[in-house]
Amino acid sequence: MSDTSQPKPTGRNFWALGGLGVAVAGVAIASWVYLGNAASANSCPVQAAQAQIVDAAAVGELAAVNGTGEGRGYADMAFKAADGTEMTLGDFSGKALLVNFWASWCVPCREEMPALDAIATEYNSDKFQVVPINLDIGEGGLAKAQEFLDEGQFKNLPLYADNTFAAFDRLKREAVAVGLPATLLLDPEGCELAVLQGPAEWHSKDGKAVVEALIGLRG
Repeated sequence: MSDTSQPKPTGRNFWALGGLGVAVAGVAIASWVYLGNAASANSCPVQAAQAQIVDAAAVGELAAVNGTGEGRGYADMAFKAADGTEMTLGDFSGKALLVNFWASWCVPCREEMPALDAIATEYNSDKFQVVPINLDIGEGGLAKAQEFLDEGQFKNLPLYADNTFAAFDRLKREAVAVGLPATLLLDPEGCELAVLQGPAEWHSKDGKAVVEALIGLRG
């Protein structure tokens, strides 16, 4: 569908900078030019062909998904479960992952969550998992996130959180994302195949096509 080195145009190209601030976003954008892949933890093989399959499936509502497959790996990315248990994305080894970074103050994030829950309800299995990682920081951040999830009565969006913001700082350093929401599509080894900056209507024909393409790569 597109050159994997260039993001695809989309009409849904808005994302919440919120508490990050425009100035912080500007610094992060500048870092794209300066750091590039030099800051990447290239712990995975380059998977251009696999990334292109996901990219080709990304049309319509999901046209902003950008196939990458450049070798970035996130199996060691750390966060915590609601009970404080320390986790990494490697805990989901063997499953293709849709990892969504969100915050309760981020309006596009909140609007995206029902569709993500619907996708998780339909597709979560031994082959695939939606992993939402909350980035609310400061006093009461986790409580606000849990309150939002409880109000939404989401059946398959547990509270995973990184209130250190280190996970998202890593995405900024590696020129993957600068604002919320942001989504990583990973293979069963935690290797990045595609990214999405901004929200999407995941529970749509287009969203399902991307998820099914990702699952299909698992074999």
